[in-house]
Amino acid sequence: MELHHLEAFSAVMSAGSITGAGRLLARSQPAVTRQIQELEADLGYALFDRNGPRVTPTHRAFLLYDEVERSLVGLKAIEERARAIGADAADPVRIAATPSLAAAIVPHAIAAVPPLAQAPQFQLRSQSAEHVVSEVLMRTADIGLVTLPMAHAGLDVHWIAEAPCVVVLRNGDPLAAQPSVALRDLADRRIVTVANRHRLRHRIDAAFAAEKITANIFLETNASLNAVAAARAGVGVAIVDPASGLALALDGVVARPLDATIPFCFGVVTPAGKLRRPPVDALLAALATSTRELLDGVVLHDASAHDALLQPERHMASGARSTHDNPRSRDRRKHPASRGAAT
Repeated sequence: MELHHLEAFSAVMSAGSITGAGRLLARSQPAVTRQIQELEADLGYALFDRNGPRVTPTHRAFLLYDEVERSLVGLKAIEERARAIGADAADPVRIAATPSLAAAIVPHAIAAVPPLAQAPQFQLRSQSAEHVVSEVLMRTADIGLVTLPMAHAGLDVHWIAEAPCVVVLRNGDPLAAQPSVALRDLADRRIVTVANRHRLRHRIDAAFAAEKITANIFLETNASLNAVAAARAGVGVAIVDPASGLALALDGVVARPLDATIPFCFGVVTPAGKLRRPPVDALLAALATSTRELLDGVVLHDASAHDALLQPERHMASGARSTHDNPRSRDRRKHPASRGAAT
């Protein structure tokens, strides 16, 4: 298995045809065809079903694709780093984060890093929580922002943020006139929310179950930003994390607190035992500051709180607080803000 075989495979998967892959790679169509055939012969199974000039990936091709892409990206990073070493250039700071955190928290934090502490370049990739953990464990990311759970031995957890979820409503929705929204008010409404039941979704389901409400989950999505966009389009009301509902100002929607606290928890992690560079430490500090500034009612917990935060009966109103808690967050919990993402 040669590198040019993997490049050909990746290009065909992206382009959907041998001809298109040849254009992407600046190779002839016969050359790409031969490289795919050689790869299939080496693997011992077909990667594509042929139908004239077009090809259809097999099930095995899709399984292989993620691994190939990860390897090619890693090789590209090695090449870029090798050139940077030759030019005596500093490493970029590489960040992996779930989509809502990548959009809402990370850019604000990067902008807040003092000029003298800035890295020459930052690289930000938004991925699923599971892939964020993988990037940090493989040390292809310097910092990860990931929702709980994340009890992996290869991670250094710097802190865990906890903030209440919100409901996002289309402008003009009658519930938008209220300072807060009761779950019971949503009993007859179409609900849009996230789908990963091993993370935030199980807390949302538990909140409805505790109120003995059968929620009409009309649309599930793998990203809370999609849920906010669906609420703006009038598909339903979205129950999402506060990073998506509050920290991002989107026209056409307002965010309101819920009468039942549904905790959203995420942590900031780095590879365990890896010596951190000053720009990484500067960004870690900026991430904590930005999280406090952007998320109403947020509490920053020590890493040791991880398992306790996963307990289903735990509630933010229980009074458990961290030494990282700040007075402004306590004031917000006493007087929840009825804040619109845009008005």
